[in-house]
Amino acid sequence: MSKTIIISNRLPLQISIENGELEVTPSVGGLATGLKSFHKDGDSVWIGWPGLTEEEIPENLKENVQEKAQAENCVAVHLSSDEIDGFYYGFSNRTIWPLFHYFMEYTESDDQYWRIYQQVNQKYANEILKHYKDGDVIWVHDYQLLLVPNMIREKEPEAVIGFFNHIPFPSYEVFRTLPWRDEVLKGVLGADLIGFHTYDYERHFLSSVSRILRHQVDFNEITLPDRIVKVDSFPMGIDYKKFEQAALNHFESTTADQSELQRRLDHHLEATPDAKMILSIDRLDYTKGIAHRIRAYEYFLDKNPEYIEKVRLVMLAVPSRSNVPQYRRLKREIDELVGRINGKFSTVSWTPIWYFYRSMPFNNLIDLYTTCDIALLTPIRDGMNLVAKEYIATRTNHTGVLILSEMAGAAHEMNEALIINPNNFEQVSEALKTAFEMPEEEQIERNKMLQKRLRRYSVEKWAQDFMKALKGTRENRDSFKSIRITPEISEEIMTQYRNAERRIFFIDYDGTLVNFVEKPENARPDEDLKELIRSLNADDKTDVILISGRDKNTLGSWWKDVPVELISEHGVWMRQIDGEWELAENVKSEWMDAVRPVIENFVDRTPGTFIEEKNYSLAWHYRKADPELGEIRANELSTVLKELISNRGLSVLEGNKVLEIKSSDVNKGKASTKKLIGKNYDFIFAIGDDWTDEYMFRELPESSYTVKVGIKKTSARFYVEGTPKVRTLLEKFRENS
Repeated sequence: MSKTIIISNRLPLQISIENGELEVTPSVGGLATGLKSFHKDGDSVWIGWPGLTEEEIPENLKENVQEKAQAENCVAVHLSSDEIDGFYYGFSNRTIWPLFHYFMEYTESDDQYWRIYQQVNQKYANEILKHYKDGDVIWVHDYQLLLVPNMIREKEPEAVIGFFNHIPFPSYEVFRTLPWRDEVLKGVLGADLIGFHTYDYERHFLSSVSRILRHQVDFNEITLPDRIVKVDSFPMGIDYKKFEQAALNHFESTTADQSELQRRLDHHLEATPDAKMILSIDRLDYTKGIAHRIRAYEYFLDKNPEYIEKVRLVMLAVPSRSNVPQYRRLKREIDELVGRINGKFSTVSWTPIWYFYRSMPFNNLIDLYTTCDIALLTPIRDGMNLVAKEYIATRTNHTGVLILSEMAGAAHEMNEALIINPNNFEQVSEALKTAFEMPEEEQIERNKMLQKRLRRYSVEKWAQDFMKALKGTRENRDSFKSIRITPEISEEIMTQYRNAERRIFFIDYDGTLVNFVEKPENARPDEDLKELIRSLNADDKTDVILISGRDKNTLGSWWKDVPVELISEHGVWMRQIDGEWELAENVKSEWMDAVRPVIENFVDRTPGTFIEEKNYSLAWHYRKADPELGEIRANELSTVLKELISNRGLSVLEGNKVLEIKSSDVNKGKASTKKLIGKNYDFIFAIGDDWTDEYMFRELPESSYTVKVGIKKTSARFYVEGTPKVRTLLEKFRENS
């Protein structure tokens, strides 16, 4: 039976050593909490680090750690202290974390961190591969494991792999500064489905893939040589019922059951019944905007002195990554700010900020959520921010006001909150004043809408939606009309080839025999390729024709020493073996003088583009242009040209990053079928990579073996993943000659 393999940096449990004994406690955190029910209810195994370094585990307890993990359907990945320093505290949290949150000034680029990050990612991948079986679904989580999807893909090319990024993905302009940007993108693209919390992050990722790796991006799909990767947004929810029920239980509890924290909160509420409490809960992290929040609160008190002694900020900062220098500096800054503001505004009976620097148990969080009238959450950049959702879920009487930063992912789906720019103190101050003065009726109306949405899109729904989409990628692989040439299909083709009395090959050049290059003149064939074509054509039963959009002079010079028939410019010119070029179609070139200035104008407006002039056609190449601008200009130019050349017997061919204007009577389909007239071929093979080859696939006899290079919608019967596979296939033909 197939299973789901969940992989994250940490396991959903914490293993510690107390008095020489191992103790297991559930981990506290968004991912661990969020996927807890999904993991327990389904057939799954969770792979991750148990929280202790190899040096911290006595030799006699190492087997026990794995046993404790297995009891919870988990597998522990053991990491040394050096690996934790380089992988987690180093590359993950000194490089990726600050860069992805737009804190470029904190971003470190250390080769040693990068090497350890690669090694540890491989360690996780190896552990996954030990437990993987055909049919399993793999779900990799977060920025610590960006390389893992492709590491698995390289070993298990048919695996179904999902990746979810729980932090923001930065804009292309920021991401491009990462020295290892190519490797990171390629690592993530090992997945079939890549998920983000918001459409903004999804859009930034697609832009980086398009601009850096130059892969074709159509809407939310990335076309790779061997498959299509889907990218989508799935806003993570919370265990809504858990928080709602905890709040209901809280209100039903007796005074004797109350926590010490709740008693203190109640004492102050009784002393000042008209006072309001503002809640602030975060990990102590520079991305959370805590220092900004305190200064904005100070600004509010300065501007609205009438609220002194009528408001209190209850601030919980959970310790985090205290061995990273920026976090230590942030702790000092916040301590100083709290001390200064309390010293500035405090009265004998009132302190403006209650500051807690520690973790709190779940029941104390519920105390704070249910007691505080306002939640003030102002991250400078945040992937989601589940605290905002937890606060709303606990407001069972529907009162309370959420003030939320527009920089948090949650803001995209919580529009009923008061959305603010965390850098605008005036806006934060006005939001606080609005919150204090908001009538209960309005609070209830806003919160009911928020709760309805959060209840519907819970963490369980989030996980189900992602897994449904991930499993759907397997079906998408089979949705193409063409069939991948597997070893079995290849052998069937070879059998037909060996048994045939008369064979013909139509082989495209660019994108088929050779990869595309930035400068077309740099795509000349290597000696191995020439020898391959020469030996294929040496068989008396076989005719090989190279059919290309290239101009005759270039194609002829490159293949002058190889006895092979050539068709250039999509069928305008033909050259027999050892013969001269002959005009195959009655075409004209007078139109070129009228069209050339139009294309030149687009070259001037679009950096990185150029015109290729052939004997009877003009081509505008935009492979080197900015991908997004190139597509916009290509659509614009195509429209302009179609209007210009209407009724002239010309057409616009849209190839791979090229627009070509040529005679409508000329195409590869017409050229290839001409070669069949009067011949009795019982084996026809045609292979190509772009739309110009579709004419050939459609017009050749149905029994022909037509092959598309790359996964694209096509009229071809079969496909191969890329140019290396083309060479492999042709080599196999040579072996069977």
